[in-house]
Amino acid sequence: MKLVFMGNPKIACPVLKSLHASDQHNVVGVVSNGPKTMGRGRSLRHTAVGEYALEKNMNFIPAGSLNDPELINKLKALNPDVFIVVAFRILPNILLEIPTMGAMNLHTSLLPKYRGAAPIQHAIMNGDKETGMTTFLIEPKVDTGGIILQKKVNINKEDNLETISEKMADLGGPLVIQSINALVKGKQPIPQDHAAATTAPKITKEMCAIDWSQTAQTIHNKIRGLSPFPGCYTSLKEKRIKIYKSGLVKDKCEGAPGELFKIGKNRLVACCGERSLELLEIQLEGKKRMAVSDWLKGAQISAGDRFES
Repeated sequence: MKLVFMGNPKIACPVLKSLHASDQHNVVGVVSNGPKTMGRGRSLRHTAVGEYALEKNMNFIPAGSLNDPELINKLKALNPDVFIVVAFRILPNILLEIPTMGAMNLHTSLLPKYRGAAPIQHAIMNGDKETGMTTFLIEPKVDTGGIILQKKVNINKEDNLETISEKMADLGGPLVIQSINALVKGKQPIPQDHAAATTAPKITKEMCAIDWSQTAQTIHNKIRGLSPFPGCYTSLKEKRIKIYKSGLVKDKCEGAPGELFKIGKNRLVACCGERSLELLEIQLEGKKRMAVSDWLKGAQISAGDRFES
């Protein structure tokens, strides 16, 4: 099978690595966003997928506009059987028509649940105990195509966005290869139940703000779902604080939402709309991420101080 891989971030690299190592399939091209100037030195940096493709001397094709005739002609010349798309962009119809067997996407949810840009984040924020991955054939409407295979992934109490992403990275490559092989053997994709669909919209800055009037469980799930990136935030004495790790506690609080009521050498607990939450890892403006126990050694705070939403 001749494959063209399309992806951008680090989470897509393990899938590309598995395909590159496969003796069953041939990755004839790798498409990723073109390099951008980054950092203080303003040097050109490729995406994680682009860097991997160049490192392995693969046929790397940087992409600007997906409707660019030059890009389209390059892909047509490769005569691919399948496009494999992982965390890339929405493909226009003119590209979807190129591969003889269609374009396959690896989506990080159990479709039709959590269609959209941030399925892992929303699954954790909603307190789900299970999520998963789905391979499906791409159709013009986003995340609606027929399902090829699915793989369930448990969400444990201590999991966050980073740990679930790592679990999926390990499982994604084998699932994509199994899905390609299933198509070769004639498996027909299963239509999605559109009536059961839910959405997972892109995470915005506003979504990252902590509302301390919510329950401790809701806030804890939000912190997990957005850690380590982009991270939830709150304010204390007009200084922004990002919170990366928290813990549910049995301590009850009679104070106002956001009020600090238990401060010791190693502990910091805040009131929520229902019950309370212990903060474990934070980052102050202009500082590095640190354990709360380290911050408390020099922090000028006291019981009654209050986090602001």
